[in-house]
Amino acid sequence: MSDEMKTRLLVVDDEQSIRRLCMTIGNTLGYVCAEAESAEAALARLDTDTPDLLLTDLKLPNMSGVELLKQTKQLLPHTEVAIMTGHGSIESAVDAMKLGAYDYIEKPFRVEKMRLLLQRMAEKVRLVTENEFLRERVTTEENLDGIIGSSANIQDVLRMISRLKDTRTPVLISGESGTGKELAARAIHFRGTMAKTPFVAVDCGSLVPTLMESELFGYEKGAFTGATKSKAGLFQSADGGSNEKVNVDVRVIAATNRDLEAAYRSGTFRKDLYFRLNVVTVHLPPLRERRSDIPVLVHHFLDRYAKGSHIQVTAAAMKSLLHYEWPGNVRELENCIARAVTLGDGKVIDVADLPPAIRSEQAGSGIVPSQDTSNLSTTALAEMERMTILRVFEQANGDKALAGKMLGISRATLYRKLKRYNIALKVGSASGRAEPEAAPQ
Repeated sequence: MSDEMKTRLLVVDDEQSIRRLCMTIGNTLGYVCAEAESAEAALARLDTDTPDLLLTDLKLPNMSGVELLKQTKQLLPHTEVAIMTGHGSIESAVDAMKLGAYDYIEKPFRVEKMRLLLQRMAEKVRLVTENEFLRERVTTEENLDGIIGSSANIQDVLRMISRLKDTRTPVLISGESGTGKELAARAIHFRGTMAKTPFVAVDCGSLVPTLMESELFGYEKGAFTGATKSKAGLFQSADGGSNEKVNVDVRVIAATNRDLEAAYRSGTFRKDLYFRLNVVTVHLPPLRERRSDIPVLVHHFLDRYAKGSHIQVTAAAMKSLLHYEWPGNVRELENCIARAVTLGDGKVIDVADLPPAIRSEQAGSGIVPSQDTSNLSTTALAEMERMTILRVFEQANGDKALAGKMLGISRATLYRKLKRYNIALKVGSASGRAEPEAAPQ
């Protein structure tokens, strides 16, 4: 798991021995740990870092742990805060819980008790994040259109987007061409607190190098030959300002299909710019590393380009799609389905309806598909789709409408697949929602 996806713990105490002990416990739990010796130092870290958990002593040199709690909750409402306190200050710690602290722990504490406290805090953060993620998949689906899938690595991306949406931290999105980098950028913007402000997409590769500064920051009339009138730059378009001194409030989300670390080390990319952009990295996996999402994506694109037509995909065609390496990733898969819908008979998509590159690759004798897809039978393909539907139902807590949206298919298509795979639905006794029940095989 990358550091970006790990639980982040910040320990605040003026005693180094306490800080180091708490960080050691956090490290054994797999957390990314940081320390601060005062509330002021902790608040300074919050400007550039977003901890999931904050563990603070009640009594600090200047600003108290309670005041740190108040300011942390204002800046980062979803960060869980716990208070460490001496025996004589328990009443103050209880008052801190009324202000939003998760819990308190008395000093000196047992290692196991601190471990359990941190685990419970992390579990709450995880549940809140996942519930928020599921709700927002419905309420802002138009901004996530195309980020479809239930594989573990794409779910990690979506959870990372949920964690970044309300921060102002610069984000660098990496991934091969066609993996959906701009979709991820739009999701981070439109799902967060800046959703009502403009989203300005800039293709830096299309800008003339000598005019890039003018395009980004604008220019005044007569600044250079051909400047017949003043023009606001793209940064100003993302916010606004006056003609004299322009103040902009923007968040930079950069995306690239290049290895920028290798580029700056070789001298082809500015080192200082790399480190300004690379505060938090979101990596979008190539389609060949999330093949289990291909059936879901295929049906999503079928619903987009042939809604209501009930086009079926033969097992042989689906097997070919699963075998292919997809150098163009999700964009190439979308183009493939759009082509098949346009040129096909409107009823069935078979191998002959796929692009020549896919057909020729499968016909070649030297191809060895990864992830053992060469051994997939028709039954195995069907089982893969069946298990995907069951897994998504579990993530959606039995909500059929939400499951359909997460799968990227219409409710009618979902019901057909439930019937096809003999997935029985039972009504949960507590929530009243329909929950999937795998029928005996």
